[in-house]
Amino acid sequence: MSVITEKDVLYEDNHLIAINKRGGDIVQVDDSGDKSLEDMVKDFLAKKYDKPNGAFAGVIHRLDRPVSGMILFAKTSKGLDRMNKAFHDRKVKKTYLAVVKERPPHKSGKLTNWLLRDRKKMITKAYDREVKNGSYAELDYEVVGQLNGYYLLQINPLTGRTHQIRCQLAYMGCPIVGDNKYGYPRGSLRRTICLHSRSLAFKHPVKEEDMLIEAPVPVDGFWDKFNVLLK
Repeated sequence: MSVITEKDVLYEDNHLIAINKRGGDIVQVDDSGDKSLEDMVKDFLAKKYDKPNGAFAGVIHRLDRPVSGMILFAKTSKGLDRMNKAFHDRKVKKTYLAVVKERPPHKSGKLTNWLLRDRKKMITKAYDREVKNGSYAELDYEVVGQLNGYYLLQINPLTGRTHQIRCQLAYMGCPIVGDNKYGYPRGSLRRTICLHSRSLAFKHPVKEEDMLIEAPVPVDGFWDKFNVLLK
């Protein structure tokens, strides 16, 4: 994605805009030099509302580059500050979908680990016990169904650690399809993995209304086959 169009927008009001991120896009500028989703949102808003001096788009949370799905930006500083606090206080319910090849040990369960970031290898390692400089991580998972030898999981992370879902599922013995960084035997030619940010549920930072914004899975010949399990 080099530009955002109206079809990529899941929700928009005066304070927030939600985008259905494509796997492979970066949220913020990194060493790759590729255009970031943050800048694409700014360009989209500047063009839509005829703002020659540019538009504001504040990054509230992040998704890993190979992950697709629902991501929220703030259009005002008030919206940004209040949503940042909501995420910090764990008042936002995050739901993800993941496809794995290995059968999970249980139909549903809770994963609790201590995670330690290896900054040289840019990976996160999971431990069953507390480790020095580690961060506690917790998520709930449920097997939604099975299709063509793959398992679709619904994930609700209760903490927000770097690579948390990818690392914890791999530690359970169920690396995400395409995620060769965490043990899946082969990567995707599209630089994506089968992890999708499905929805966010939260209280609107200004209107104080209950919000639920959902992102449809990618139409790529693989993900969309799992829609039959989501109905």
